Amino acid sequence: MNALVAASGGTGSPVLNVSIFVVFVVVTLTIVVKVAAGNKTASQMFTGGASFSGQQNGLAIAGDYLSAASFLGIAGAIALQGYDGFLYSIGFLVAWLVALLLVAELIRNTGRLTLADVLSYRLQQRPMRIATSLSVLAVSLFYLLAQMAGAGSLVSLLLGIDGAIAQDVVIGVVGVVMVAYVMIGGMKGTTWVQMIKAVLLILAVAIMTVWVLGLFGMNLSQLMQGAVESNPDAGEDLLQPGLKYGESLTTKIDFISLSMALVLGTAGLPHVLQRFYTVPTSRQARKSVEWAIWLIGGFYLLSLVIGYGAGALVGADRINNAPGKANAAAPLLAFELGGSWLLGIVSGIAFATILAVVAGLTITASASFAHDLYNEVFKNGQANQADEVRVSRNAIIVIGVIAILGGMLAKNQNIAFLVALAFAVAASANLPTILYSLFWRRFNTRGALWSMYGGLAFALVLIAFSPVVSGSETAMIPGADFAWFPLANPGLISIPAGFILGWLGTVTSQEFNRAKYAEMEVRSLTGHGVAEAIEH
Repeated sequence: MNALVAASGGTGSPVLNVSIFVVFVVVTLTIVVKVAAGNKTASQMFTGGASFSGQQNGLAIAGDYLSAASFLGIAGAIALQGYDGFLYSIGFLVAWLVALLLVAELIRNTGRLTLADVLSYRLQQRPMRIATSLSVLAVSLFYLLAQMAGAGSLVSLLLGIDGAIAQDVVIGVVGVVMVAYVMIGGMKGTTWVQMIKAVLLILAVAIMTVWVLGLFGMNLSQLMQGAVESNPDAGEDLLQPGLKYGESLTTKIDFISLSMALVLGTAGLPHVLQRFYTVPTSRQARKSVEWAIWLIGGFYLLSLVIGYGAGALVGADRINNAPGKANAAAPLLAFELGGSWLLGIVSGIAFATILAVVAGLTITASASFAHDLYNEVFKNGQANQADEVRVSRNAIIVIGVIAILGGMLAKNQNIAFLVALAFAVAASANLPTILYSLFWRRFNTRGALWSMYGGLAFALVLIAFSPVVSGSETAMIPGADFAWFPLANPGLISIPAGFILGWLGTVTSQEFNRAKYAEMEVRSLTGHGVAEAIEH
């Protein structure tokens, strides 16, 4: 056993772990190559030709939404912060329900390829596409930071690597594999990877949950007490609110800000909304929602056992001393339960989780650049679909490089926390414009631009001058201190700002296209004209 424990705090057999990784990559790349033949049109590249069933898309949605933050970040947060860590699970789940109830099917029924197609439908095309594309790219890159940071900490743990340069190399390798998936597979290949990953992840978490509970007599109370005993510094505080967000007035306000970002952010995440363009009918879209709710809801309930199980069986000290710190809790729990083989399998699934999510994010960002900026803005809608696909492939490479560099900077941050920042940006910039476009008859282009640019600017500026970037022990730029905004999450300020600016811009402008709003309302509620839009 001692031979398996690296001095860095990592565990397992590096040879076995790498072998499992290689097997997964080879198998999934083979599947991607097989199913992705014919990615020649923009519709095939960006939405898989709307060829998936509701059940398949429900699985893929779960695979897309259950990111490294859901598996690695939340498990670590619960293990170290108990009740306060579980709030991430609650926030992500409630956020998903809000997204489904408010906007998912309505956006899908417009029958377009990207979020910008929806938001520019009743407004001025060129300025809306530019604004939406910038917002989509910002949200996607923040989300990519979290996934790449998770990849670095996970693989570093498995290989017993704790040096910064070695972890950066790992992040670079993961980024290259990610680019290969998306370049080869497009949305169709990405969807199949997400489906496979969803099945494997939920199955693994279910097995680990039963295993952990079995060690404590199938008694959740005994499990939680074991976590308390293994973390004497936190003690009983693990079981009640306030361990992380109750220390001061600032942390309590920060919790409110975090909650707003989590609950409202999903409805503005472009890569999640784009998944609804991959089904052919409204009925299949509703069926995919049903499957996704059950899968995602069940997973987040199981995360409570995984988190407290890691706290009880691994302990806070060992988690904090491992590469990736909190992000290593779930893999370390797997090692405690089943040794090197289970660690390798679970970590391979976690690696699949990261690859599936970054593939979805990358294809969404590249679609926004190629379809909205290149074709509709730069080429005035005159580019053919082959040109769009070519530009999107080039964009994938650029996005991959940026994601790698960002992941290197953010590798010591908790993944769930980083994802919460992406949610804040999405809720601030995208959500107000989406809701106003769908439900407010009077809404116009000035309101949309003020909302989107204003919400995005508020979120980015507040993040840049927050303790996340400088002025704290875990800041992205160690040793620097130019933070003046006290909250770690900007949602409390930036989300209301986005809504207020959208309202203010609208009421100060006389623009109003009644016919276009009526047309969009009919299409969003009934799906009329979707087939023609998809074919186009």
